[in-house]
Amino acid sequence: MIRTAALDTLPVREAVPELLAALDGHGTAVLCAPPGTGKTTLVPLVLAGLLGAGPVRRVIVAEPRRIAARAAARRMAWLLGERTGERVGFTVRGERSVGAGTVVEVVTTGVLLQRLQRDQELSGVDVVVLDECHERHLDADTVAAFLLDVRAALRPELRLLAASATTDAEGWARLLGDAPVVEAAGVAHPVEVVWAPPSQPVRPPHGMRVDPALLSHVAATVRRALAERDGDVLCFLPGVGEITRVARQLGELPGVEVLQVHGRAPAAVQDAVLAGSADGRRVVLATAVAESSLTVPGVRVVVDCGLAREPRVDHARGLGALTTVRASQAAARQRAGRAGREAPGAVYRCWTEAEHLRLTRFPAPEIKVADLAAFALQAACWGDPSAEGLALLDAPPGGAMAAARSVLTAIGAVDDRGRATDRGARMARLGLHPRLARALLDGAAEVGGRRAAEVVALLSEEPPREYGDDLAAAWRTARRGGDGYAARWLQEVRRLASSAGNHPERGSDESAAGLVAALAFPERVARARGGGSFLMASGTGAEVAQGSGLATATWLAVAVADRPVQAASARVRLAAVIDEQTARLAAGHPPAEGEEVHWEDGDVVARRVARLGAIELSVRPLKHPDATLVRDALLDGLARDGLGLLRWTRDAQGLRERLAFLHRVLGEPWPDVADAALLARPDAWLEPELSRARRRADLGRIEAGAALNRLLPWATGEATRLDELAPERIQVPSGSRIRVEYGGEQPVLAVKLQEMFGLDGTPTVAGVPVLVHLLSPAGRPAAVTADLANFWRDGYRAVRAELRGRYPKHPWPEDPTAAEPTRFTKARLSR
Repeated sequence: MIRTAALDTLPVREAVPELLAALDGHGTAVLCAPPGTGKTTLVPLVLAGLLGAGPVRRVIVAEPRRIAARAAARRMAWLLGERTGERVGFTVRGERSVGAGTVVEVVTTGVLLQRLQRDQELSGVDVVVLDECHERHLDADTVAAFLLDVRAALRPELRLLAASATTDAEGWARLLGDAPVVEAAGVAHPVEVVWAPPSQPVRPPHGMRVDPALLSHVAATVRRALAERDGDVLCFLPGVGEITRVARQLGELPGVEVLQVHGRAPAAVQDAVLAGSADGRRVVLATAVAESSLTVPGVRVVVDCGLAREPRVDHARGLGALTTVRASQAAARQRAGRAGREAPGAVYRCWTEAEHLRLTRFPAPEIKVADLAAFALQAACWGDPSAEGLALLDAPPGGAMAAARSVLTAIGAVDDRGRATDRGARMARLGLHPRLARALLDGAAEVGGRRAAEVVALLSEEPPREYGDDLAAAWRTARRGGDGYAARWLQEVRRLASSAGNHPERGSDESAAGLVAALAFPERVARARGGGSFLMASGTGAEVAQGSGLATATWLAVAVADRPVQAASARVRLAAVIDEQTARLAAGHPPAEGEEVHWEDGDVVARRVARLGAIELSVRPLKHPDATLVRDALLDGLARDGLGLLRWTRDAQGLRERLAFLHRVLGEPWPDVADAALLARPDAWLEPELSRARRRADLGRIEAGAALNRLLPWATGEATRLDELAPERIQVPSGSRIRVEYGGEQPVLAVKLQEMFGLDGTPTVAGVPVLVHLLSPAGRPAAVTADLANFWRDGYRAVRAELRGRYPKHPWPEDPTAAEPTRFTKARLSR
């Protein structure tokens, strides 16, 4: 019996006539309806003609999550007074409840995507509803693009409805061909916002890691909410691990039932959460699945940790993965609204109001940030490898698509023009990331279909940490069963085994686990470097945990790893022991072998190396390396270790300083002799000696001064003026020829004070006054001046008084400008 009373309370009823008219007139429409209005449950029943209005039509409702698909189907079946599998059914990965009389089928977007690839016309389907399209999941965007292609080319009569609680209505309307937008009003109760930040700073999320201090604060906030408010509490957390830890910290709460709802929760638990409770209070710990797809009865309070999980490209793992981020303002609004579904409520936000204003307005569309390998394969199988012809709200980034095509080409899923191969089409039908699809298909032929399916199922959903870091051991634990993960794993194994083929089993479980993992992640096979440290083929270092049984392995196939902030190496979370032969097999091509000549540890190293990525498999000395490679290595050595590798006499260093001075003061044609400038044009000054050199010792025999002479402006004749413009020595009044030092900003002349008697003006070079360091008879600094005349007039008297007492045997005239310059004592002068 149809539950008419329940249907009559759904606010979306008022918008149904306008919606039906829009679909009849245009074929597409956008429905904007707040949570709880009945857009997910009433609208599909009306469109299917199951409530007595209009002809019966076959309707598919696409939901982004399995839990939402099951819940929506059960709710619609309940409204009809039936069970799922009758007129309303559902299909999610690994579970199907559909009968011969099913008219409304709720599926995940992933299931619909697979169905479209098998049957582009969607034969027998009259209406498709894309629910929660505001979440911008990649599968949902792809399904919408494919359906628009179907409407344009094959089935213009197919009706398409995009439904959402909050969405970019104009964008979706434009995408659906200027479709009408129908809005339904909701019943919203006021929700009080309580700002409840931690008292102490917490570390921001990194990767999948959440600061335990924040989780402790969330648990304390739940207890506070229970004490301060009535009704059930819905607490939002980013993932299953955080839900488990908060549940553990809450412990036993008197008169309160603690429930956990997420995509991996058993169906019985999900049903219990959605059914509500007549006895006592409940705390429901939930992921984002409870933001908009589900209604949890009895909730009056929301506790929001402020975090969410969004897809990103996990470069360390080579797969798309989830990462923890700050929730957007839109997500915070959705979460808060859960407290006002049935009555006035409150939301406790575990951050400050100032932080809230800095949050992003909306989550990033998945197509902009996620790994696109699976999307690129779907597009190739659809016949549009570049995806340029697909109607998408956001175009895929070019770099991400190029990276995706590179992966697909490497595993044989697409040809060199990007078109899907037969193998690629088979991979696309598996519902796996293409890397894992490759591991299943190729692994089945090597280790047996069932065993390949079992290992791939472990790789597709990472096992709990308590299973350990040894993939083979984790496999044995999953086989023993006894927990929720093992049950889900076994369900996925059955699904994959039917596609893996009937191949005989070969080898041990340990070797099978390693081979399949290596096939999935060939760039992450790793060779030991000692002490539990490994080098992956990608060039990234990896370390196993202290005390891990994997530490003694020579080779590993790394399945799961992460890299802590500021860490040089990745941490191995899950891996299998393999051998070199397995590593070579997984690579799919022979090791790269070639000559390597480079600068290492202060000299030229020449060798023939066979490599698997960054891993050296074999090394042999190279007796006659290519001269060009040697020259490049020597130049690299000069760049790394400096030009001091050449032979620098005092005269050579002096010449360099003189040239640097002239370049700085006069510019061209005097050459720039800084390190970077000299290394930029080695042909101009280091040849032919550099090309004849073979090792570091040969560099040490190159006379730098003679080499620098080649840079002098001989062609213009200016080279002959070097000694005139920047003389190596200057003759002072005493007759001595004193070396000028050009190493500083200003040329320096260090000379005994008495040798400068009689000189009124300061010596200059290239028009620049030298900085005169006046020395005592013992050669110690007595004064520094760039204005000798001023020193004789104002500074000499004080210096004379000091030096006269210390060196009485030397002449100290009152008027130095009229005195005879000398290097000698008074006695020597009198002879």
